[in-house]
Amino acid sequence: MASTTDPAAKSQDMEKVNAGPLTSSQGTTTVADVVVQKIAGLATREIPGVYDLGGGAARAFSALRERIPGATASAGQGVSVEVGEKQAAVDLQIVVEYGVSIADVARSIRRNVISAVEGMTGLEVVEVNINVGDLHLPSDEEEDGSGDSGRVQ
Repeated sequence: MASTTDPAAKSQDMEKVNAGPLTSSQGTTTVADVVVQKIAGLATREIPGVYDLGGGAARAFSALRERIPGATASAGQGVSVEVGEKQAAVDLQIVVEYGVSIADVARSIRRNVISAVEGMTGLEVVEVNINVGDLHLPSDEEEDGSGDSGRVQ
């Protein structure tokens, strides 16, 4: 039995379904990787229990950059993204605070990153991969202090 539907009409209907919010009859909007990277980085930093983003080398470089007058830390540090025409994938490298549930923090990060990226860009976030690379201990801050051990005065 032959189909009675017009193939050209079916093709136009499929284009409308697949067009997405970034494409219209009036033009196309493209979103740069760095935009998605910054949105994801800022959304990740909003989650309680996230101490920092990036691996050891990236955090060390950021610490040096903060000492330079007028320089600012990168919002995209520890974030890598792949952005297509309609979808985005996000990879995060994070440091969590000691004592928090890593599973709960990861769940909150995914929810917040997906909401922020999809809401601001219109891209569908297909995955958010999280690599917990380090654990921040409260004693780490004390060691970075003035160097006063309290033993000898």
